[in-house]
Amino acid sequence: MSAEYIRLQEDKERKKHWKKWGPYLTDRQWGTVREDYSPDGAAWENVTHDDARSKAYRWGEEGIGGICDHRQILCMAWAFWNGKDPFIKERFFGLTGNQGNHGEDVKEIYFYLDSTPTHSYMKMLYKYPQSEFPYQKLIDENKKAGKLQTEYELIDTGIFDEDRYFDIFLEYAKNDVEDIVATATIHNRGPEEAKIWVMPTVWFRKFWFTGHEPFMPKITKLNEHSFKAFNPKSGNYIFNFCESSKLVFCDNETNRERLYGIPNERKYTKDGINDYVVHGDASKLNPANVGTKAAALYELTIPAGGQVQVKMRMQHQIEEQPLKSCQESVTLRKKEADEFYNSLQENITDPEHKSIQRQAYAGLMWSKQFYYYDVNRWLEGDAGRYQPPQQRKKGRNHTWTHLQNFDIISMPDKWEYPWYAAWDLAFHCIPIARIDPEFAKNQLLLLLNEWYMHPNGQIPAYEWNFSDVNPPVHAWAVQRVYQIDKKRNGGVGDREFLERAMHKLMLNFTWWVNRKDNEGNNIFEGGFLGLDNISLFDRNHAQYYQGKLEQADGTSWMAMFSLNMLRIALDLCEFNTVYQFSATKFLEHFLYIAGAMNNISSEHISLWDDEDNFFYDIFHYQGKEPKKLKVRSIVGLIPLFAVEPIREDLFDKLTEFKKRLDFFLREKPKLAALVSSWIQPGYDKRRLFSLLRGHRMKSVLHRMLSSDEFLSEFGIRSLSKYHEKHPYAMKINGDTLSIKYTPGESDTRMFGGNSNWRGPIWFPINFLIIESLKKFDYYYGGDFSIEYPTGSGNFLTMDIIAKELSLRCMKIFMRNENGDRPVYGNQRKFQEDPHFKDYILFYEYFHGDTGKGLGASHQTGWTALVAEMIHKYYKPSYGHKDVTSPLFRS
Repeated sequence: MSAEYIRLQEDKERKKHWKKWGPYLTDRQWGTVREDYSPDGAAWENVTHDDARSKAYRWGEEGIGGICDHRQILCMAWAFWNGKDPFIKERFFGLTGNQGNHGEDVKEIYFYLDSTPTHSYMKMLYKYPQSEFPYQKLIDENKKAGKLQTEYELIDTGIFDEDRYFDIFLEYAKNDVEDIVATATIHNRGPEEAKIWVMPTVWFRKFWFTGHEPFMPKITKLNEHSFKAFNPKSGNYIFNFCESSKLVFCDNETNRERLYGIPNERKYTKDGINDYVVHGDASKLNPANVGTKAAALYELTIPAGGQVQVKMRMQHQIEEQPLKSCQESVTLRKKEADEFYNSLQENITDPEHKSIQRQAYAGLMWSKQFYYYDVNRWLEGDAGRYQPPQQRKKGRNHTWTHLQNFDIISMPDKWEYPWYAAWDLAFHCIPIARIDPEFAKNQLLLLLNEWYMHPNGQIPAYEWNFSDVNPPVHAWAVQRVYQIDKKRNGGVGDREFLERAMHKLMLNFTWWVNRKDNEGNNIFEGGFLGLDNISLFDRNHAQYYQGKLEQADGTSWMAMFSLNMLRIALDLCEFNTVYQFSATKFLEHFLYIAGAMNNISSEHISLWDDEDNFFYDIFHYQGKEPKKLKVRSIVGLIPLFAVEPIREDLFDKLTEFKKRLDFFLREKPKLAALVSSWIQPGYDKRRLFSLLRGHRMKSVLHRMLSSDEFLSEFGIRSLSKYHEKHPYAMKINGDTLSIKYTPGESDTRMFGGNSNWRGPIWFPINFLIIESLKKFDYYYGGDFSIEYPTGSGNFLTMDIIAKELSLRCMKIFMRNENGDRPVYGNQRKFQEDPHFKDYILFYEYFHGDTGKGLGASHQTGWTALVAEMIHKYYKPSYGHKDVTSPLFRS
């Protein structure tokens, strides 16, 4: 057992709270819904990046490479100044959703490089230019760019061309739960010596004004190189710094005079340190050396090619020479992190795969965030403070007054999406379960708690609109995490986790049935369902075109949900056979959904198109014949996800369940015939439950595996390339709507234009396709093969095709024959520079033809599924002889 594994066990058993401190600061708190107190809900404009240095936040704190405790009482992060910027670098800069030509976008270069699950060791890299940071140029150039142009990035400004920048490596090591070493190693990559100011900064989140906390915390100077941060709940924290530092103090209070032109409540405001360093103005620093925000200032001159290290240590007690053993602590914890991951990666033979996987895990661990949002208090305002505008009482999230979030949550991206998203989080938990199954399980249960889930059973979507509908993948994630954890525990499953999740998921399932199938015909709507612009029009507003949309994906997601719940119920029958009655319920739902997809409301309307051999959405006009929207998109692939192989011996143990199966076969043979025939045993006596059987499965796979349609060199596209030369157009109520294959950034402003499902490669969909192929293979074994790629004449088993698709996704991050990583496209600095080329960014989605990274640059959340793909790639094939991938050989 590695030292990190022991720490995980101690934390799980509550012997030591190793996860009390972690990277729980967000990368961006400004521009969020929580901090928006505007009458019109314009969150991006209510608190801007320029405001942020002077405004004390209400709901959370941000910082560069920062850490805090799990309740975010006390925070620590790093700030820098190159002597040229108009203000110090305390937070990452980026464009708002309204400034970017493709939506919001962080305009910094930083990499999350390493982290253990308990954060006993962490490492990241921030690249800080030595010239003045081009804030205005980034705004102006992107403002000029249209939807057909790419985003203008920091690297495009030329600011890194002569290597005049600092590489700042930030590392943390825990000697104990609350004895933490932090170091910043600053490298001057430029040709000349350069100055930099480094400021490790400590502050309290502003909680004392709400009336709920009776005490005022404070930070006070102890001596020339240390101060203590005190609050009655946790006592003293002693912060020790190197001898060359200078300590300065102010308060985490808003500079109302600067922002609003009204008198300040406190003299020493949040931007006091900034004004002192940049302008030499000490008027907002407290000469008494006390406050709620403090920093150690280092003014450093680093020779060309040289480096300097700044050290800090946080602990409860005072001791002599507290910094003496700092480097030893960092070295030891790094060694233990290596041992932990070496054990996990023992079957992975390619060093590059190991590096990609470990950086993906690092991004997941660094993307944890303290998330605080009490909707009722946000709507009503705090006692004794200014009241929010009345408009918000009927505005955003006003029906979610029960929601009280105060937890550490896995975020999609702590800058672009610093709020949880329900279906994103479900995918995060799969790779997380490999390294920290307890955290993965707790994350899934979190969104099912009654102070998250709506009383009507809906799971909150994301903070811009909790009432939006995400695909129902939570049950799938629960079942997958349960199985991963069970295997890790030698076949012993966590019954309590599965049972708790099952009960709440039944409420969510009922919400779907009641709200999204309100006509009771087993065909489901759901709006955009996370696929922002996959359709001709915004699927949230089909009524705008005086019609109703019946969705192939919404209905297929529900068929998948039914089978996931069936599987969970059968897993729970291991402990209590009463769950077979729940299994029966979900079996029937699945069968009726399958029937409805082929004969909607008994009107002989099918979501399946016999001419194209594909699934399509159907649009119902008022007073007109329904029409299929013949867009070849992943909407038509999602029926693949509704598949579950189940061992035959389960049926013999569950007599009531088997009785109901026999009833359907006997009394409803037409319905039973619509899905895979479970009466026919497959490999290892498995029975198959699937929306697709025989001809339809082969037809869907034929399209999916064609390079002229969905199959890219880098995975499965979200829209068929067929639509590149054959755009699909349709006239609805006088409007001509069209859709074409767009492999890169979005060319429409639908949903703000910050994502694109009209061609690019998305990891969650690819991962579910791979999972589904493996499930089909579990049933068919090695006796069933499919042509891959379509038209090649090569036939491979489903398992091998799954591995091939995994490899295509993995190749996005791997060096090709030219030594380039497709993820970085033609950006030569990232491809060739020794200080760039080994670091990986895990983007939101990827160009459908080139594999270039697009969208959010740090959305390691669901793109970290590559870590699970790598893990599965090295597992032997199930049920038949494994073969080395022909693609890998080539």
